[in-house]
Amino acid sequence: MPLRKQIRYRDAGVDIDEADRALSSIKKLARGTFTPGVLTDIGSFGAVFKVGGFRRPVLISSADGVGTKLKIAFMTGRHGTVGEDLVNHCVNDIAVQGATPLFFMDYFAVGKLDAAVAESVISGIARGCRQNGCALIGGETAEMPGMYQPGEYDLAGFIVGAAERSALLTGRNIRAGDVLLGLPSNGLHTNGYSLARKLFFDVAGYSPKTLLPEVGATVGDALLATHRSYLKAIRALASAKLLRGAAHITGGGITDNTPRMLPKDLAAIIDTNSWSIPPLFEALRRIGHIPEDDYRRTFNLGVGMILAVPARSAAKAAALLEKIGETPFRVGEVAVRKRNRPRVEYR
Repeated sequence: MPLRKQIRYRDAGVDIDEADRALSSIKKLARGTFTPGVLTDIGSFGAVFKVGGFRRPVLISSADGVGTKLKIAFMTGRHGTVGEDLVNHCVNDIAVQGATPLFFMDYFAVGKLDAAVAESVISGIARGCRQNGCALIGGETAEMPGMYQPGEYDLAGFIVGAAERSALLTGRNIRAGDVLLGLPSNGLHTNGYSLARKLFFDVAGYSPKTLLPEVGATVGDALLATHRSYLKAIRALASAKLLRGAAHITGGGITDNTPRMLPKDLAAIIDTNSWSIPPLFEALRRIGHIPEDDYRRTFNLGVGMILAVPARSAAKAAALLEKIGETPFRVGEVAVRKRNRPRVEYR
């Protein structure tokens, strides 16, 4: 009987040795984020975390991905910031509900694993975790031949935080007359990249190295600007009892995200003259002749977070934000919603 060729896992496209090299680096990066609540090391079947410091804790969780911003990382070969994007996006999503981030887990999936790329991506996740005070306690690195194009990967994350039940930000305390303060975004953050890529690369014919004079940066640099964390600002206002609600401005823009913090009988009145839309967004609008409603629902337009504060305390809240390095601006106010009128009105 003729000898049969031995076929290994590597012959099917999965390199276990490369995975071991990646895991070794990931363990070191993750351990650098550990907090006292972490009870297991990286590599356990399940991660264990002890929740402490709360009397009546409520857990708040969220899952998200980086989306097609990853395409810019692939085009430029720069993978060190997308992990930070992922963490900050998830942190903001639970911070607006009053949560303190506890731990984070990632999902990194690739057709062919490159340990150096994986380390670069995870280093960004670890950096984001350290900056937000949460622990990277586990995740999944999956090598799946045939699922992704060469040099490409997908990245998603899951975060868990906690808050005192009495300190949850539900928006139920928001009242008509409350002031809406905006905090600046750092570019597109992680939304609108499918349209941005189409306009810059397909319509305008730019490359990642094309300089945008009005922005003062190349296309690649502008599009890879890191998604900001607003945890510090939210904590400061909440601790001072000045915050009634918060809205993370992500996919859907101000139009779709602001109502998520408002009671159903209230609306947001947005003053479009209260801030200057950054040149990056205006360049995209010019190239694509984007209709106004699409423009407002696709991009954050320079506003990454909206905070609802009592009118009588608006000046105090703004001063507190400035003290911690923020540059808040008054974007509008809360009003009684008129019958059959939209939840967000622009003026």
